[in-house]
Amino acid sequence: MQRQLCRAIVGSVAGAIGSVALVATVGPAAWSILLGVTIGAGFALTGVNGDDSDQLMTGGALGVPLWAVLSIVVFPLLSHEAPEWSAEGMRQHFPALVGWVLYGVILGLVTRRLNALANCWLRPEQATTPETLTGGKHVVILGGGFAGMKTAEYLERELRNDPSVRVSLISETNALLFTPMLAEVAGSSLEPSHISTPLRTALHRSEFIRGRVASVDFENKQVVVESQSSHGEAREITYDHLVFALGAVSNYLGLTNVQKLAFDFKTLVDAIKIRNHLIEMFERADREHNPEVRKSLLTFVIAGGGFAGVELAGALNDFARGIVADYPHLDPNDIRVVLVHSRDRILPELSEALGRYAQKKMQERGVEFRMNARLTDARPGTVVLSDGEISAETLVWTAGTAPNPLTKRLGLETDKRGAITVDAMLAVQGKHDVWALGDCAAVVDAKTGKPCPPTAQFAIREAAALARNIRLSLENRSSRSFHFDSLGALCVIGHQTACAELTVPFTRRKSLRFSGLLAWFMWRSIYLAKLPGLERKIRVVVDWTVELFFPKDIVQTIELQ
Repeated sequence: MQRQLCRAIVGSVAGAIGSVALVATVGPAAWSILLGVTIGAGFALTGVNGDDSDQLMTGGALGVPLWAVLSIVVFPLLSHEAPEWSAEGMRQHFPALVGWVLYGVILGLVTRRLNALANCWLRPEQATTPETLTGGKHVVILGGGFAGMKTAEYLERELRNDPSVRVSLISETNALLFTPMLAEVAGSSLEPSHISTPLRTALHRSEFIRGRVASVDFENKQVVVESQSSHGEAREITYDHLVFALGAVSNYLGLTNVQKLAFDFKTLVDAIKIRNHLIEMFERADREHNPEVRKSLLTFVIAGGGFAGVELAGALNDFARGIVADYPHLDPNDIRVVLVHSRDRILPELSEALGRYAQKKMQERGVEFRMNARLTDARPGTVVLSDGEISAETLVWTAGTAPNPLTKRLGLETDKRGAITVDAMLAVQGKHDVWALGDCAAVVDAKTGKPCPPTAQFAIREAAALARNIRLSLENRSSRSFHFDSLGALCVIGHQTACAELTVPFTRRKSLRFSGLLAWFMWRSIYLAKLPGLERKIRVVVDWTVELFFPKDIVQTIELQ
């Protein structure tokens, strides 16, 4: 409590100092100082850490969304005026943008320095390290996606009064990827690192171990972890409770050639590769004289009409048609973005009306659809469908997933998909103190008896329930069954357009449906709120703000092998 109060005071002082920039550029002194102090206290209480450059960058980045929300929208509305979005209106607000950015820079730098002084006389918080807890129970989580990271996070809350329990998270990557925004990375709307949260900084008392799970010895309660370094050695980790949260991988349904030639769309590296490849196709097409070859280079095929495929198709279509102006030798009519789907409508997760709306809007913007068609094969330069062939140099697969292959090698009971079978408490059947959740588990809702979809929305709720059940098990109390009612679904389908279907609890109406600009704003607002970390939120808002005023970036990033 003492430390939080100190942070608030530090932030208030830093905000008051920074408000000098607001007084000069934004408005009346009294309001500017009050705003500066309030925002400064909130900034300090978030506990954003880093060196001087990190704090300066974070604070400066904070100034952009504050300018967009307050100077562009809130202040005019308070004065009974409409927000001005025209180029002339933006030029009038430019001094305020400078003031907000300067305020943020001063806030970040002064907060950093004052915190350093305050820490000199505040008693250090008692650290909880794995070395001091060797005598207690040990919970090991396999997987660093939504399910694994959130399980660790909820366990930290559930066990906050029991420091004797250790929590370790093992993952092949050191960051949580915020997959709902992955298509925006491929479409060059967001910087790749801005949608990834380092697991080491997101988790406060959990031990993070980077490595690949090689095997599990259930009898001796040990996990063998292989280092990803060529010089690393395998490590045996003993557990008291084991959690499988290994996620899913792409399932190519036995299509060997497709697996070799298609781009995957599961990781941050995949999104970067797709973006780089699209730019490379434009560069090659720009110097290609054969019109048929040029059309093939500018044809992009996406297999799969679910959320991932539709969002990627919309993002790539916007990206491709946005950058064609930088290639004066190319004809925009040669650009083709083709979505292949095996059913008669896209987005089966949403209502039929929203699915039809999404398809219509995307068609108006140039996306082609091959409905009731299956991808059967692929050759260099050719995509083979059940109803014909498409000449294309780009194929992206989003049409199927399967649980992590490790689940099949462990001798656990699985369903026909290969997902680990669990009971209503998320405990693995036939194994004591072993749990599973997320995409690698076959979770059934205890109330409805229906399988839970493998989405982040459900994985997060499963993580909360599982963390509670592990605590109850440690206390020798009965576990509770899992139940969760979906809150709805959102899907962005292209430039400033989205579909949203939100569940209304405690009413007779099952859901509310939104489409167009309002749904797009809801999509961005809801997922921005769910994005972990204040710093990441600020960076994403800055990216989105820059996108409003400047064209898409066509600089290719480093080549990833």
